[in-house]
Amino acid sequence: MSDLSYQAIDLKEQVEYILNLLQQEPTLRAYDITPVKTSLAKVISPRFEIVFAGAFSAGKSMLINALLERELLYSAEGHATGTECKIEYANADEERVVLTFLSEAEIREQAVALCQQLGFKTVANINQNDVINLLNQGCQAILQQEGGESKSERAKQAKALMLLMEGYVANRQHIHTVNNATYSMAQFNFANIKEAASYARRGSNSSVLKRIEYYCYHPLLQDGNVIIDTPGIDAPVAKDALLTYQRIQHPETSAVMCVLKPASAGDMTKEETELLETMRRNSGIRDRVFYIFNRIDETWYNAQLRQRLDDLITGQFRDTNRVYKTSGLLGFYGSQIKQTTEQDRFGLDSIFAASARGFDGREETPQFVNEFNRYCANSGKLSATQFRISVNSFETPNENYVRIIQEQGTPLISQLIKDSGIEEFRTAITRYLTEEKRPQLFQNLAEDLQDICISLKKHYQEIYQELDSQPREIETMKVQELQRLNQQLQQVSKDWVQHINEEVNLVINNNCDSFEADFRQLQSRMIRRLDELLDTFSVAEAYRRATLSHPRNATAPLLAILVEAFYYLANQLEDILILSSQQLIANLFQQLMEKIRKSDYYRQLYRLLGHDGGIEVEIKIVEKLVSQALISAASVECDRFVRESPRFYDEGTFSIYQFRQTLQQTSQSYDCESIVEAEPAIRQLLKLDFEPKVSHTIRKSFRQTINQIVKNQLLEMAEKQADEILQQYPHARDYLETTLEQEAQEKILNNQRLMSLVIQKIAAYNLAVSGINSHLQSMHLQDKLLPLINNYDSELEVVDTRLVKNGFLVSDGLANAVIES
Repeated sequence: MSDLSYQAIDLKEQVEYILNLLQQEPTLRAYDITPVKTSLAKVISPRFEIVFAGAFSAGKSMLINALLERELLYSAEGHATGTECKIEYANADEERVVLTFLSEAEIREQAVALCQQLGFKTVANINQNDVINLLNQGCQAILQQEGGESKSERAKQAKALMLLMEGYVANRQHIHTVNNATYSMAQFNFANIKEAASYARRGSNSSVLKRIEYYCYHPLLQDGNVIIDTPGIDAPVAKDALLTYQRIQHPETSAVMCVLKPASAGDMTKEETELLETMRRNSGIRDRVFYIFNRIDETWYNAQLRQRLDDLITGQFRDTNRVYKTSGLLGFYGSQIKQTTEQDRFGLDSIFAASARGFDGREETPQFVNEFNRYCANSGKLSATQFRISVNSFETPNENYVRIIQEQGTPLISQLIKDSGIEEFRTAITRYLTEEKRPQLFQNLAEDLQDICISLKKHYQEIYQELDSQPREIETMKVQELQRLNQQLQQVSKDWVQHINEEVNLVINNNCDSFEADFRQLQSRMIRRLDELLDTFSVAEAYRRATLSHPRNATAPLLAILVEAFYYLANQLEDILILSSQQLIANLFQQLMEKIRKSDYYRQLYRLLGHDGGIEVEIKIVEKLVSQALISAASVECDRFVRESPRFYDEGTFSIYQFRQTLQQTSQSYDCESIVEAEPAIRQLLKLDFEPKVSHTIRKSFRQTINQIVKNQLLEMAEKQADEILQQYPHARDYLETTLEQEAQEKILNNQRLMSLVIQKIAAYNLAVSGINSHLQSMHLQDKLLPLINNYDSELEVVDTRLVKNGFLVSDGLANAVIES
C-alpha cells in the first residue's frame, strides 16, 4: 500500500472522528455534515475525474487530444461523440483499450429516435439490408438539400443516422441483442493502443460504442487523474445529451472542463447556460471548473465576434481566472506536424492521409490545411518582419501548405501552437493537477470542517467552564443548593401557571384535538337524541297527561298537546346535555392531569417537596366546580327550549302554515282520535321548532359557556396554587436538608465524572484535529488550520487510545447532564 493510501485512511479516521463527536452532542446534531463528507471523499479518493462537457462539435475531443499530445479520440467537423470515453493512467508497457458496444436494442432505440426527428417512417427491423439502404438514401438526400453535414441541425441528425447504420453493419458480429458486449484490445488483434484508438476514432465504429476506456501513459494522468469525454449537451440523440448531464451531476465528478462555443457562435446557447447551472448544483465540483472558449481562431477573422466574446468574458466570467481561449484544431495538429518532414509532405501523406484521399482520385484538402493557410494569410497574428508569407491562388491549398512550411519551418509552427492557446491551457492544467489540485481539495475540506470545529470547541469550553464552576465540597454544595431553592420554587410556579394558560388557550381557541373530538361527540349525541325523541313522541300519551291535569274536562286542545310535548322534549334534552357535559369535563381534566404529571415542573416539585404541593387535589376540586357550573348552565339552556322560537308564529313561514294545517286537522271532532291521527303533523311541527334551538345551543351558545367556565375556574386556581407553592418554602427547606447531603455527594461525583468525560473528549478532539492539521501543513495551508482547544486542566489530558482507534467516544448525554445539574 502506498504512503498516500495510508495517509488517506488516517485522514478519513480523523475526520470521521470529528463528525462522530459532533453527532454525540444533541445540540449540535442539526449541522449538515454532507459538505464535509463530500470534501473528504474527494481528498481520499484514488480517482480525480475530470469531465469535458460542452455543446455538439465544440471541440472537446480535439482539446483532449491536444492536451495529451496524441490522437486518441475521434474528432471531425459536424460529428458528435455519442460515446463516453475514459482515459486513465497506465505504465508505458501496459497501455490498452477496452471497448464496450451498444446492444442491438439500444441501437434500434437511437435509430427510431433519429427517424422520428427526420420525419422518416419508424424503423421496424434494422437487420434488413433494404431498410438500411432506404435510410441511407434518405439521409444522403437530406445532406444534399442542406448543403453538407454541418450546415443544419437536420443535417447533423442525418449524418448521425448514417454513421449509426454503417457502424451497426460493420460491427454486427460484436453486437449482442440485449447486453452490452465488452472486448479487450487483444480480442480485436490490435498490436498497440494506436491501432485500437484508430479503430475507435472511426466515425461509424464510434457511433455503436457505448464506452471506450483508454489506459495510456501520460504524466497528466498520474495521481488518479481520469479524463472523461462526453457527448454534446445538444447532441442529435437526446439520450446522449442526458448522459453528459448525469455525468456532471455524478458525485465522483471532481472537476469540469466546460468547452464553450461563443468564440465561433457569438453567444451562449440555452444548453450552455443550462450546463453552467447544472455544474453549480453539484457540491462535489465546487469551483473546480475550467472555462475553455474553443475555436478562438474564428475571432481572428471577425472583429464583431471578437468584441462579443470579450464582452461575454468580462461580464459573465469576471469572477474566475480559469478562462482559456484555444484552438484545439491548430494546437493539436501543430504539435503533430512538428514530428513530420518534407518526405511525407509535412503530414499530408501520414497524419492527414485518410482525410486527403478523395473519392474520385483527386486529393482533398484536410480541414487543418485550410485553417493553416487562413492563419498565415489573414489572422494578423504573424509579424510581417519575421514571417514573409504568401498564399498563392495559382497553387492548390495543399501546395501552399507544403511550400509555406518549407520556407518558414519550425518558427512558424511554434508560433501557430502559441497562438492556438493550447500550450497555455496545457501548462495551466498541468500546474493545477500536479501542484494545486491536492492543496485545494484539502483547503475545501478544512473550510467545511472549520464551522464544525469552532462549534465543538465552543461547546466543550462552555461545558468545561460550567462544570469547573461547580462546588467540589459537600458543605459548599449544600449551601449552594439551599440558595437556589427559592429560585427553583419560583420557576416551578411560573412553569405551572404558564402550562395551565397554554392548556386553556388550546381549549378556547379550538386547538385541543382531544377536547374538540369530545365536544363533537356531545353535539352528535344531542342531535341523535332529538331525532329519537321526535320519532318516538306519542300524541296519545301527551293527550292522556293533558286530560289528567284537568279532570273536569273530557277533551284537550292542540295547544295542550304542544305544551306537554315542549316540556317533555326540553327535559329529555336537558338530561342528555348534562350527561354529555359531565363526560366532556371528566375527559378534559383527566388528560390535563396526565400532562401535568409528565411535565418537568411536576417532577421538580416532587424533588423539592416530596409531594405535588396539592396540585392534584386542586385539579379535582376545580373539575367538580366546573362540572356543577355546567350542569346549571345546561339546565338554564334547555329550560329555554320550553318557549317557542320567536319566529315560530311569523306570517309567511312554513311553521305557521304547518301549525294552521295541524289545527284544522285536529279541530274536525272533539274526541282523542282526531288528535292522534294528526301525530305526524304534530311531530313535524315540533321538529320545526326544536331543531333551530338545539342547533344554536350546541354550535354557538353552549360552547362559549363551556369556554368561559373552564377559563375562569382554571386560571383562578392556577394563580392561587402558584402562590401556595411559594408559601411552602419552609417545608421545602426542611425536606431538602434531609436528603441534601446524599444528593450533594452524588452531584459532586457526577460532576467529576462529567468533567473527566469532557476532558477526554477535548483531548480526543485535539488529537484528531492535530492529525488533520498535519495534513494541511504538508499542503502549506497554515492559514486553514483547524482550532485546537487549549487552557484546560492539563493533568487530565489523557486519552484512551482505544477510544480514538474505534472512532468515537460513547456519550453520556454530557450537555444534557450539565444543564440538569
